[in-house]
Amino acid sequence: MDDSKKHPPAVGEAIHLPEEMRRGVFANQLIIAHSREEFVLDYVFRHSIGGNVVVSRVILTPEHAKRMLKALQENLQNYERSFGVIQDTPAAPPPPASRH
Repeated sequence: MDDSKKHPPAVGEAIHLPEEMRRGVFANQLIIAHSREEFVLDYVFRHSIGGNVVVSRVILTPEHAKRMLKALQENLQNYERSFGVIQDTPAAPPPPASRH
């Protein structure tokens, strides 16, 4: 059994963030797929001068996906209490196909 399942990180426990990941990546689209065993989240950077690029892929168990959804909902509520309601704007149309 995976040790992380036997001993999940304690609340407030330090988490190491490798130097190469500290800047993060920008994504403006999310593609979600799932099977019985996992959810796959592909974070995509869509841009008009060259198409779409997957900048990160995260694979989760269904249980973790549900916990993540709950945590995101709670954080959005906290954000809106602090900064106001986030306007639900329509998604941007896909960029035109590249012709090379």
